[in-house]
Amino acid sequence: PRLKSMRRLKNLPGLVGKSNAYNLGEFRLAADQSASRKISQFCVRLEAKQKLRLNYGLTERQLLKYVRIARRTRGSTGQVSLQLLEMRLDNVIFQLGMACTIPAARQLVSHRHILVNHRIVDIPSYRCKPGDIITIRNRPTSVNVSKGESLRGDKVPNHLSLSLSKTNEPTGLVNHMVNRESVNLDINELLVVEYYSRKA
Repeated sequence: PRLKSMRRLKNLPGLVGKSNAYNLGEFRLAADQSASRKISQFCVRLEAKQKLRLNYGLTERQLLKYVRIARRTRGSTGQVSLQLLEMRLDNVIFQLGMACTIPAARQLVSHRHILVNHRIVDIPSYRCKPGDIITIRNRPTSVNVSKGESLRGDKVPNHLSLSLSKTNEPTGLVNHMVNRESVNLDINELLVVEYYSRKA
């Protein structure tokens, strides 16, 4: 089911990794060009909502909650929603390269392998703030779980920075709140806001 969703919704970097997302998108683009069916506006908004929800691994209730929070916050509702999702701990770990996908990053957090400001945080939805320091626990199981996942060579967004300690362990730093330009997901967030306009 996940593979079918990825093919249908094209570029989902949170599920397939940053480097593979575009290859999958090209595959689907060729299929789309051969299809000539007319798509309603509701379907366009629904697909955008599903793309956002699946990429970040959220339930319908969780995504609706983020949209409601964004509506009460100053600024564009769509951009604030994306900002809230991008600053989740599981997504920050993925963007830093400590995990190959967002589900893998969520597992690291849930199994208590991640430290934020030198304290264990096991809540994937934890909202990271500027100045937060993110590291992997200094114990054999945590190091083994993360081995081979860190520093994959992908570019780290400018709101984050990654460095290596003397023991060659990755350390992430949240420099500032994420900008819209740093969001790697190809999506029109206004369509998601329009979809939830009657619910949020």
